[in-house]
Amino acid sequence: MMGVGKSTIGKNLAKKLKFKFVDIDSLIERKEKRKISEIFKIKGESYFRKAEEKITLDAIKKENLVISLGGGGFLSKQVRNELIENSVTIWLDLSIKSILKRLKNIEKRPLLDKENLEVSINKIYSERKKIYNQAHHRIKCDLLEMGKIVQKIIKIYENSRNKI
Repeated sequence: MMGVGKSTIGKNLAKKLKFKFVDIDSLIERKEKRKISEIFKIKGESYFRKAEEKITLDAIKKENLVISLGGGGFLSKQVRNELIENSVTIWLDLSIKSILKRLKNIEKRPLLDKENLEVSINKIYSERKKIYNQAHHRIKCDLLEMGKIVQKIIKIYENSRNKI
């Protein structure tokens, strides 16, 4: 979900694991040479989702990589299936109240209605949580500091490697 700290946590996780870090949204912006909000405005959400899917599917093929998906990246059935089959997937779950605090002053989220932010976030979260729940693991992040979240993910990753 947007605003949970995927990029920040992902960067720190990659550093601890000595892996590379990839932020899919940043890759899309670099490839398209414009911000995501501009892509949505100029080319539409459908175009963005196709670009997101292609870039994500390419990234999944690489090893020793921490990937931060955009909030909608896991919604693609093809992306989701590839990730579930070939990766360790983690849903960083944060309460709507906490997400609201983090996103209240953010202008760059094209799916959010700034006038009805709480309704908008509730709607997106409600629509996505069933799909997010298909991730291998879920970490409830509200009461955890970033370092603790990173440690939990490392433990999950190490346990998953031991099962192979």
